Amino acid sequence: DNGDGTYTNPVIASDFPDPDVIRVDEVYYFLSTTMFIFPGVTILKSYDLVNWEYCSNVVPRMDYGPCYNLEGCNRYSHGQWASSLKYHNGRFYLLFNTLDEGGFLCTAEKPEEPWEITHLPRGFHDPGLLFDTDGRIYVAWGYNKLYITELDSEFNSIDQDVLVYTGDIRPGLEGAHLYKINDYYYMYSTYGGLDGFQVALRSKNIYGTYEQRIVIRDTTKGPNYGIHQGALIQTQNGEWWTMLMVDSGPFGRFASLQHITWDYGWPVAGKYGKAIVTHKKPAVGESYPPRSLPTSDEFNNPILGLQWGWNHNPEPSKWSLSENPGFLRLETVRLSDSLPVARNTLTQRMFSYDSDSLATLGTAKMDFSNMKDGDIAGLAISQD
Repeated sequence: DNGDGTYTNPVIASDFPDPDVIRVDEVYYFLSTTMFIFPGVTILKSYDLVNWEYCSNVVPRMDYGPCYNLEGCNRYSHGQWASSLKYHNGRFYLLFNTLDEGGFLCTAEKPEEPWEITHLPRGFHDPGLLFDTDGRIYVAWGYNKLYITELDSEFNSIDQDVLVYTGDIRPGLEGAHLYKINDYYYMYSTYGGLDGFQVALRSKNIYGTYEQRIVIRDTTKGPNYGIHQGALIQTQNGEWWTMLMVDSGPFGRFASLQHITWDYGWPVAGKYGKAIVTHKKPAVGESYPPRSLPTSDEFNNPILGLQWGWNHNPEPSKWSLSENPGFLRLETVRLSDSLPVARNTLTQRMFSYDSDSLATLGTAKMDFSNMKDGDIAGLAISQD
């Protein structure tokens, strides 16, 4: 937020990948991928699509096998992948998939409260939920081959999966979010990769035939290189926007907010074929002050701040915020020969507010007085 009614992309200069964004009344909710970090499956909230704050971490931990506890195996590059967030009849619905355990449905009346989590009989790759106007429930999903599956009220498959489109620009069509806008069903999808780009597929029948059109394909070097995979959002004043992501190397995938215009029923992002860098903020009826997501912490509260997540499931008996108030106390869980297998490694995303700097500097106060000879502790930057 530039403080003058405009904003500059990325709106979040940190790793919040695979965004799905919805509006409920005056509030916008942003869901992202956290994979092996718990508490995870992070939701942010905003009132203007530019300034975001933490709302909740939906999944406290994943107790579905030893790999989530780093017991002889791991879930790096696995865990929760691109997910779908919807609000229907007074309830939030969140559908996500893991490569190893399949599908999960999370529901809540309010996103800040504990969510009910159900392990489904099957999974759907990069799912996109739709509650249709006739009461039916569908999910779009797939990689390169996109399918539509009808679900019952328990989110079980009713019938066979229907193949509705096969990617034909290049391999890798995925990340389909499903919408019904006016007379059309839209699968809002990406051809992924570092130079990814966004497409829309539309049909007047949920099962096709679908037409395809590119929404934006911009590989200009800079803050919008390879802009793709995200959500369509309509403001309360009728404007249309899309939240996409841009791969930013070791910092992760940054959130980019782009204005949408409609061309004979097709969404078009950016301006003159290029992604927006600086633009007027969305018209939401009010003006909201600039704010930043928190990174610092004095550990004065009885619970961890929402910016924190553990690398895989933590061992709860080996950390505390109450044994020494005002400090986070960590104990060795087990001997480890490398950082990737060390339990109770507390992490948070790096931020890069200045495009000319390689890292955002930080300071820490640590008490080593109870460590033993040979113990190792400290700070690390970890990326792969």
